[in-house]
Amino acid sequence: MKEYRAEDIRNIAIAGHSGSGKTTLAEALIYKAGASDRLGKTAEGTTVCDYDPEEIKRKASLGASVASFEYNGLKLNLLDAPGLFDFEADMLEAVRAADTVMITVSGKSGVKVGTEKAYKAARKAGKATMFVITKVDDPDANFYNVLTDLKTVFGPTVCPVIVPVIKDRQVVSYVNLIEMKCYKYDENGNVSETDMPTAEISEKMEYRMDGLVAAFSEAVAETDDALMEKFFEGEAFTRKELVKGLHDGMNRGLITPVVCCSDVTMGCIDMLLKEVTLLMPSPADCPPAEAVSGDDIEEISCTGDAPLRAFVFKTVADQFVGKMSFIRVMSGVLKANSEYINASTGGVEKIGKLYTLCGKKQTEVTSVGAGDICAAVKIGAATNDTICEGKAVSLDKIVFPRPCYKMAVRPKSQGDESKISAAFARLCEEDPTLSFGQDSATGEFVLAGLGEQHLEVAAAKLKNKFGVEVTLAPVRIAYKETIRKKVKTEGKHKKQSGGHGQYGHVWIEFEPCLSDDLVFEEKVFGGAVPRNFFPAVEKGLRDCMGKGVLAGCPVTGVKAILVDGSYHPVDSSEMAFKTAAAIAFKEGMKQADPTILEPVGTLRAIIPNDNTGDVMGDLNKRRGRVLGMNPADEKGMTEIVAEVPEREMQSFAMQLRQITRGRGSFEFDFVRYEQLPANLVSDVILSLGGAD
Repeated sequence: MKEYRAEDIRNIAIAGHSGSGKTTLAEALIYKAGASDRLGKTAEGTTVCDYDPEEIKRKASLGASVASFEYNGLKLNLLDAPGLFDFEADMLEAVRAADTVMITVSGKSGVKVGTEKAYKAARKAGKATMFVITKVDDPDANFYNVLTDLKTVFGPTVCPVIVPVIKDRQVVSYVNLIEMKCYKYDENGNVSETDMPTAEISEKMEYRMDGLVAAFSEAVAETDDALMEKFFEGEAFTRKELVKGLHDGMNRGLITPVVCCSDVTMGCIDMLLKEVTLLMPSPADCPPAEAVSGDDIEEISCTGDAPLRAFVFKTVADQFVGKMSFIRVMSGVLKANSEYINASTGGVEKIGKLYTLCGKKQTEVTSVGAGDICAAVKIGAATNDTICEGKAVSLDKIVFPRPCYKMAVRPKSQGDESKISAAFARLCEEDPTLSFGQDSATGEFVLAGLGEQHLEVAAAKLKNKFGVEVTLAPVRIAYKETIRKKVKTEGKHKKQSGGHGQYGHVWIEFEPCLSDDLVFEEKVFGGAVPRNFFPAVEKGLRDCMGKGVLAGCPVTGVKAILVDGSYHPVDSSEMAFKTAAAIAFKEGMKQADPTILEPVGTLRAIIPNDNTGDVMGDLNKRRGRVLGMNPADEKGMTEIVAEVPEREMQSFAMQLRQITRGRGSFEFDFVRYEQLPANLVSDVILSLGGAD
């Protein structure tokens, strides 16, 4: 594939709610442009963009994929992003690499949470947006209801460009408002020009054609003073003025065009390709990106004669070629078999082979120009790293949501622990919203992500890519035990078996304290216990702190004072006093009113205002204490701050998603341990099997 100028490139992320037709649209565009010789289907697992075994199995996109192809002398880089909330990281990666976000909206179900999330992500990143209403030929679809919803939710920037003509609940043709021409498609996708809708049909349309034209013209006029003046004078815009106004309006965020397409006849796919080339900004049209070097800020213009500035926006662990890094070249030229600076690590980045991608098809290239997207294999750079030449500068990093749903990971085969750790390390490098590690308190391997399906897919990838099978189970809560009153107990170890015996005798006072560790003191008078045995007594006590008397949990908050005892000049030894201290500890724990402590954390949940009552009710059921409610940075959202026991948080991620329909998010951080309510103590002891 040849090297393209920035002006001849279009980087387009296709995002939206799950099931709204993103992959189907990408497939249609690829096929219509001639980059694929057949039209694949998601249900059959034959699409270009969904090629991962798990995607084929689940019939849904689980990661962002790149499809690069040529159309009318331009290079189009499509980034098909998943719509499932568990895979939000890939949607953010696709948006970051693109210049325009094409948001699909089902003509049947309309605006959904995924629509809003994609639009907000695009606007936050400063990207141009376009709505594509899919499935308009479905009998249950209603294009004009969806258009009304789009205007209601996203405001007056929404501007129809291609609209269907509907007669007797059937789409009979499509009107291109730029050309003011009407087209119809047969069942094979062949297009022909037809007459504009009659006044009778137009009158029955929920948006009359003259009203659509007026709204379209007014939106274009808003982009330029000269066009606004012409609009007020009642003069019609030329096609060139319409295209320029839409192009500039998209680039400045003033216009979000709305087009439609058919899944059955591939209606409007050819027009959509035309609008991609005419309306969508190229990398050269976009404002300069900003990079930081120390206290200096550098503006990066997308030109080939500038120093190389490239951003790694995605990493994939490929079982055949190893690590594959997806790169957006911001300026300059990225060359194969070259060395550059990794601004994030400060080290040298050795670039070997470079590829352009069309799904799983890889085409090797020698260089990639400014504004283009490629993949490099087996390089050290990670997601969010900046690769540059000359002066080291860092581009803004993608901000990913923190993992909030945890499961314990258990190997199906013994001895796979080391394989699991290495494999999950690679998967976590691929997906920044995954984390994996060993819980120091429980010893369990814990996998955390954004939801149940997220972790299930990660476990499936572990098997498919690395040949390691695991099971997922609820995580064990790291309970602890402590005491609530002061006691004095005796520990005596005496054993005679011929020759030297064993003798150790101590009296120890135990009392509660605030320390996480054992606090040991000695107040022995008259040499009842020789000083050289004090360390043995302390060691015996510390060894017992790992297992309490109720449920075998680690013990915390105990102060032990050695006050008395006795010894034998011959039979006493360090081991004997260590054993005596252990006897005193166990007896003291039983007498000192032991109890179980549970971990408690601070929850910060961002939820829609309408859902605050339901979420607070749910937190009350989880024994949560609401500390406050504050307006969130995002309009229409509220932040709830509460303290909740970790025991009650296992299902909260899924419950919050149900209550808020995916709009809510939260972070949870451990704060301290608190006493477990008495009515739950027996359940915990039973679940942990009690102390031996």
